Amino acid sequence: MYTFNRMWGVVTPQEAETVIARQRRDSGISEPKNLEEQAISLVGTDIYEKLVKGYTEKQWGRPCTELPAFIIRRLPVRFTFDNNYFNARYQGIPVGGYTNMVKAMLRGVDVELNADYLTDKTRWDAVAPQVIYTGPVDRYFNYCYGPLQYRSVRFETEVLDVPNYQGNAVVNYTDRETPYTRIIEHKHFEFGQQPKTVISREYSAEWRPGDEPYYPVNDEKNNALYEKYRALAQSEPNVLFGGRLGAYRYYDMDAVIAAALEAAKRLEERRNTL
Repeated sequence: MYTFNRMWGVVTPQEAETVIARQRRDSGISEPKNLEEQAISLVGTDIYEKLVKGYTEKQWGRPCTELPAFIIRRLPVRFTFDNNYFNARYQGIPVGGYTNMVKAMLRGVDVELNADYLTDKTRWDAVAPQVIYTGPVDRYFNYCYGPLQYRSVRFETEVLDVPNYQGNAVVNYTDRETPYTRIIEHKHFEFGQQPKTVISREYSAEWRPGDEPYYPVNDEKNNALYEKYRALAQSEPNVLFGGRLGAYRYYDMDAVIAAALEAAKRLEERRNTL
């Protein structure tokens, strides 16, 4: 509602709903075929142009008309003065961050770093009867059908001699002209009181070999190619393909963890039946 108020001067949910309903009706979109049409069918043209279009095209490096509709379906639309992005009852990160969480999970577990599973696959496959693979699924199969596309991310990090730079952990820059998608101010994730602050500007970029892949590009062409790799993956009964890269799927963090817990449950059930 704060956004709707700033955009149109409306003060009640009914007024905001009337504006959006009119814009949705005027668009003539009944079955959204791409991200642009999906966004307009959710929030109308004004909000789409102001908040969605520029940010999304920076993030994915493609026009919104070439991106699938489902990417924007997870965006909640609420007619309340609640500024939370998600509808989840509980929001947060592990105390100390994800690094501490992973350290606790790996306590007492043998860990070997700087090892490339795919360059010595036979040896690693002999270590245990089950492999959990979270790398790029196309690389696992040596790109036999050709490479899938990914988006990468580049960070510019800076230490500033101020206690508070932006007053929030993450601020998104939704215009197309600003080259970065967002600025992260790390201390606000844990209410830090340090006299200085650290910020990271996040730039989205097309993935190239040697870069870190972050996001699968789930357009029609890449999804069709992934289906071929998924069929190959199903022929590997002792390998579980997971995560954004292994499943070639855009996951939020909570969905990643939920999928991992479900996969662990299935593996435990399978082990108990052997």
